[in-house]
Amino acid sequence: MSKTVLVVGASGVIGRDYIRHVNEATDWNVVGICRRPPAGSSRVSYVSADLSSPDDAIQKLGAMPEVTHMLYAGYTDRAGWAAQREPNTALLRNALDAVEQGSPNLERVILMQGQKYYGSHLGPFKTPTREDDPRHMPPNFYFDQQDLLAERSATRPWDYVCLRPHMVAGYSEGSPMNIVMVLAVYASICRELGLPLKFPGKPKAFASVNQASDARLLSSAAQWSATTPACSNESYNITNGDFYRWQNFWPKMAEWFDMPVGDVQTISLQEFMGDKKSLWEEIVARHSLQAIDFESAINWKFGDYVFSCEWDIMASTTRCRRDGFMEFCDSEERYLELFGELRELKIIP
Repeated sequence: MSKTVLVVGASGVIGRDYIRHVNEATDWNVVGICRRPPAGSSRVSYVSADLSSPDDAIQKLGAMPEVTHMLYAGYTDRAGWAAQREPNTALLRNALDAVEQGSPNLERVILMQGQKYYGSHLGPFKTPTREDDPRHMPPNFYFDQQDLLAERSATRPWDYVCLRPHMVAGYSEGSPMNIVMVLAVYASICRELGLPLKFPGKPKAFASVNQASDARLLSSAAQWSATTPACSNESYNITNGDFYRWQNFWPKMAEWFDMPVGDVQTISLQEFMGDKKSLWEEIVARHSLQAIDFESAINWKFGDYVFSCEWDIMASTTRCRRDGFMEFCDSEERYLELFGELRELKIIP
């Protein structure tokens, strides 16, 4: 039987790249779920669905007998983790209810989580993280989503896999967690103003250890986890396999943008980029760039979070290697390559 994967969050960094990977590397069909569907292709169809509504979820997803897999990368932002808990759990629950009703051939659900599962957002924590580390004090909607899958799958013919990347590096307009766009547009604006490339975060964050997950590598890991029997009901940290510090990458980034490197100057990107829309529009017009929506395409709040993390982020990837996923890449090289891709797409000058 041919395979069809339902991708929830198809327009985000993860979903968008996973669909590309499936198209290039497999003969699977894809159904993408998102609020504003792009144009499809011969093997990709898109459905606009409001998964916060159980009725809309059933109406749009409740009759897809061809679906054999679901990759869930949906997310809705709220102020605070307590407020995020039920809305994000409801999105998965509504999608799962609909798919279970209309997809009797469902084999596996792949749930995208992250290193916040271990409390990376709360302050210094145990590193390297391991998949069997104890949970931190809730709330954390990752816990609720995983518990939902574990409870349902115990009496169903399908199983699940949880993947835990960190700082997914790829391109997608308006994604709530897209550090590549933050870095590239921030550097372009600094250069336009004749400023050196100063690190906008906190001094300790400049020196702390970081990891990233390239979107291409994560897509490959997602497909591996979808088709590997050993992954049944397992969780995996998925990162590039290396570590970096912003203080070591910053001079390389400045050189790539052909501008002097500066020191640390802690600012709120959300505040200081708030008046740069007209400047960006001038840059777009002068360089004939794509007319992206400056206010939705770059999430400065996420940049402030990333550049304020004063503790190490380190995940063990021993378990995924044990079970057969061996891919890795150089995080600093991939950042620079992604800047080049944004330039080719005429997103940045």
